[in-house]
Amino acid sequence: MAEKKSKEKTKEEIEINIFDSHLVPKHEILSDEEKKKFLEEWNVSIKQLPRIRSTDPVVKILNAKKGDILRVKRNDPAIGEYDYHRVVV
Repeated sequence: MAEKKSKEKTKEEIEINIFDSHLVPKHEILSDEEKKKFLEEWNVSIKQLPRIRSTDPVVKILNAKKGDILRVKRNDPAIGEYDYHRVVV
């Protein structure tokens, strides 16, 4: 009887770039200067921002650290592109 070939894939074969999906918007880490300007401009504290967990795949890919603010470029058919900000916790 013929031996079955293994169908297991290596880690490299399984990994995908989630940013290639149209479902995942562009994320970027704000620099310290941008972070300060953003908080002052919007008159908010870091504790008032929506949160994103440090275990989120996007955070891991970007190597973001706790306390970093991510700018998320979202796209809405009605209003177009807009920025959304989240803090890593």
